[in-house]
Amino acid sequence: MDIATLFGIIAGFGLVVGAIFMGGNFADFVNLPGLMIVFGGTGAAILVTFPFEEVVQAVKGGLQVFGARNVKNRDVVNTMVRVAEISRREGLTALEHIKTENSLLKKACQLIADNADHALIRDTVMIEIATMRRRHNVSIAVFNRLGAFAPAFGMIGTLIGLVQMLTRLNDPAAIGPAMAVAILTTFYGALMANLLFLPIAGKLKARTLQEEVHLFIIFEGAKSILENNNPRLVHEKLSSFLSPQERRSVR
Repeated sequence: MDIATLFGIIAGFGLVVGAIFMGGNFADFVNLPGLMIVFGGTGAAILVTFPFEEVVQAVKGGLQVFGARNVKNRDVVNTMVRVAEISRREGLTALEHIKTENSLLKKACQLIADNADHALIRDTVMIEIATMRRRHNVSIAVFNRLGAFAPAFGMIGTLIGLVQMLTRLNDPAAIGPAMAVAILTTFYGALMANLLFLPIAGKLKARTLQEEVHLFIIFEGAKSILENNNPRLVHEKLSSFLSPQERRSVR
């Protein structure tokens, strides 16, 4: 589980709610029509903008931000060094039996065992990167649009509230509460956009760049194993992907 993402969102909402309780009554910030406008309007607009399948894919990708374990570059380098050690000790064909949840690593091991050409491995990795980029870019685009739609519908709700307020100008006592309700929809939209939708889009973009580096590490590791099959040389080459601090953690 990605603790940082979960902690950031919980802390953000917690601080907002805490500030509300410190300054007044929480019930004053609950308005059902405003919630309907912001959440309903945003959801409807995103379904108009993107195919339903892509929206579902984006939601699944957003949930994975909370649950996916953050794999470090050094972990991937360590894995490729261990693969090199196995191939050096037991032969290339032994890599056919390596068990891993990483589908690309499994495919790379199979290609190494088959003594595939470097170009084939490179093409396989490039296809994986292109596919991964498209899948992640769809999710990023959906959450970026959610981050744009939510404040917009918040403003629409505010305009609706202002119209309703102006129809009650003959009752001065009702103007203040009506104005508060009108502003709440903008508050809902800004809060959801800046504390949930846009941060998730940013985290998905960061994960995309990180996964690209992992794929390149796997490619360079596979190529190095085929070239010399020396774990020490594989380690030296792949350590170039790491920062000086991370290199100390690699065997």
